[in-house]
Amino acid sequence: MDFERFIFYFFAAVLVFAAVRVITVRNPVHAVLHLVLAFFTCAGLWLMLEAEFLAITLVLVYVGAVMVLFLFVVMMLDINVSPLREGFIKYLPVGLSVAALIVIEMFLVVRARNFGTDAVAIPARHGADYSNTRELGSVLYTDYVYPFEIAAVILLVAMIAAIALTMRRRPETKYQNPVDQVAVKSNDRVRLVKMKAEERQ
Repeated sequence: MDFERFIFYFFAAVLVFAAVRVITVRNPVHAVLHLVLAFFTCAGLWLMLEAEFLAITLVLVYVGAVMVLFLFVVMMLDINVSPLREGFIKYLPVGLSVAALIVIEMFLVVRARNFGTDAVAIPARHGADYSNTRELGSVLYTDYVYPFEIAAVILLVAMIAAIALTMRRRPETKYQNPVDQVAVKSNDRVRLVKMKAEERQ
């Protein structure tokens, strides 16, 4: 076994271990930390596939922003997980049946006939001047430009809908008007009161 294959199997084992710990660990903070470990090992696998742009995007966006946000939210909320575990045995057969169905579907799709060396050729090694970002951009904006634009429009509509749902005025909610805050003057906030001086006896 060469060194590259050893590194691949090492990253794959760590990734599977971290993914299993995400759904089996009791502490939600530990689950988020295992998910961060899974993202890091997945980025390492992408580096081995010469997908440097995807690897650094995964580390910067998900690990550096999303997962840190999840970690702080979980730590600040102090979630009581004991009520969440109630009824676990009740829904265990449904969960096991769904998990078995997912495993069977993955086995039918991800197997040597579809993803082996006979079906997918081994990618060629590129030189130091090869730009993964440029190749990805050229394929994304030529062959897949219409699906990319459709996905961008869908995300934009979802973002506008989320803002519209959260910004609607409710009678019981207190809010600030930025226009009134900017236009305020000192006379509106400060009132000078003249009082007579008092002498102490």
